[in-house]
Amino acid sequence: MADELRDAARAAFAAGVPAVVVSITAHRGSVPRETGTRMLVMVDAVVGTIGGGHLELQAVQQARTMLREGDPGPHDRHVALGPSLGQCCGGALDLRFTALAQDDPAAWPLPPPRFHLQLYGAGHVGRAIVQVLTAVPCRVDWIDERESEFPAGDLPPHIRRVCVEPVEAEVAVAAPGSAFLVLTHSHELDLRITQAILARGDFGFFGLIGSATKRAKFERRLAERGVAAETLARMVCPIGLPGLRGKEPGVIAVAAVAQLLQAHPV
Repeated sequence: MADELRDAARAAFAAGVPAVVVSITAHRGSVPRETGTRMLVMVDAVVGTIGGGHLELQAVQQARTMLREGDPGPHDRHVALGPSLGQCCGGALDLRFTALAQDDPAAWPLPPPRFHLQLYGAGHVGRAIVQVLTAVPCRVDWIDERESEFPAGDLPPHIRRVCVEPVEAEVAVAAPGSAFLVLTHSHELDLRITQAILARGDFGFFGLIGSATKRAKFERRLAERGVAAETLARMVCPIGLPGLRGKEPGVIAVAAVAQLLQAHPV
């Protein structure tokens, strides 16, 4: 959604389309969205969200009043969600309303990534995970040795295709604290990538697709190669947030991304 909002704002700004940017400049307590969140309001469309509900309804109405009156703003508004809007969040927000013409989206700061991920494998599950990650503020290197496996079409800027051989060599270029998901078409390739990741030891999260049986086989073979038991214990296999069951690629993708987000809280 952040990329969609930025792209829409840039297009409207370049074309001179009248619009108002509604941004959260401060927040306190329990709120639906945090400081830095933006929403673009045009006469006939809204892109992005500041949290929905009555808060957003009133914000859209105020922005469209500015559009009708040709008011460039900026205007600041303090909103206590409980007393003034009857929303159960109970926190408070400061909103700023500014004409898009006065708020160039090229100057908007990029949201910090929740995590940096090396995703190995462009098969069905890899594609499903990438689909989920298109709406998550993160940085992804999507790695496979088979160019033909990557889907056609553009990806969001935060997801980068990497076609390279040998793929396990990419492990060395990841920043310390990076996350890794390994789900290639080959168990032997999975094993080589896994060994390279565990040899680094500075990963923030490492998930390997597979069953408990696969995990046991990998642990035995890696232990024979000198990988310490405490390092092997950090390997997550099977992947996916516990309790989310299902073997469909979409279900695995949601469970795996949920696990990544749990490992990298804001």
